[in-house]
Amino acid sequence: MASPFCNSKVQHVVASCLLFYCLFFVASLPAQAQTDTTISKSVVGKRWMVETRDGSVIQGIYVGQNESGIILRTESAGEIVIPHSQIKSTKVLEDNRMRNGEYWFENPNATRYLFGPSAFSLKKGEAYYQNTYLVLNSFNVGLTDNITMGGGFELISTFTGNPGFYITPKATFKISEKWRAGGGILYANVMGDEIEFSGLGMGYGIATYGNSDNNATLGVGYGFVDGDFSTKPFITLSGMKRASRRIAFVTENWLVPDNNYYGILSYGLRFMGERITVDLAFLNNREISNEIAIGVPYIDFVVKFGR
Repeated sequence: MASPFCNSKVQHVVASCLLFYCLFFVASLPAQAQTDTTISKSVVGKRWMVETRDGSVIQGIYVGQNESGIILRTESAGEIVIPHSQIKSTKVLEDNRMRNGEYWFENPNATRYLFGPSAFSLKKGEAYYQNTYLVLNSFNVGLTDNITMGGGFELISTFTGNPGFYITPKATFKISEKWRAGGGILYANVMGDEIEFSGLGMGYGIATYGNSDNNATLGVGYGFVDGDFSTKPFITLSGMKRASRRIAFVTENWLVPDNNYYGILSYGLRFMGERITVDLAFLNNREISNEIAIGVPYIDFVVKFGR
């Protein structure tokens, strides 16, 4: 039986889906942190970051607190007292997040590359909103520390009366300190009274090596269109490398089944704040490069909520 991805009509649908999914500055928002001033003695000696109500950020070693406020030992001013009434948020900084005396906040967008997933998950209660090209809107929430539910819609088709939508549940688990694995489903469809289409999508499995800052992910999935499954798998290889506190390199590359495989590659930069990321990248392959040497520009931004 021939692959359903081999006839031209289905190829057009799949290409449209990929384009639809693709179409799915940098600022630091205040970190979500402890606001209760009753702090356990177990954090004495830990490095803290305190944001005050006037927007100042102070780092130092937590010494303790009294009725006057929190006491930090700083490198430049020695011990200082920050009044409770002036504190907006506090955060305990992990030692492994310090680089040459500078705090590197956790990557706020480690669960995905450009539009493909990694095997990192949102924690329970975390969520993010993603916008791509201003028209594709995505929402993801951590139902547990290992299960994420996502979905979204395409803005232009919503206004034309046949809204396109998709859902993206994902489950992941930790294998070892460096390895994680998981799987999920992408399902997309279009709503409308005259639409006779059961949808398209992909079921996939992924394995990620590394940490939230520096990692690589291999993915394998089988696509389906209107009830017909591909006989060959989609294959993805993606990676992320954090170059500085606020910048990372990102790449995501696809092998798409046809009579023979054809490739789609991407490369770009991710600009990061503590609660927001902006991706500036290019999508490319042999056909695209013949027309646009550097590839088709890709842009999105993600805003994270929760813990």
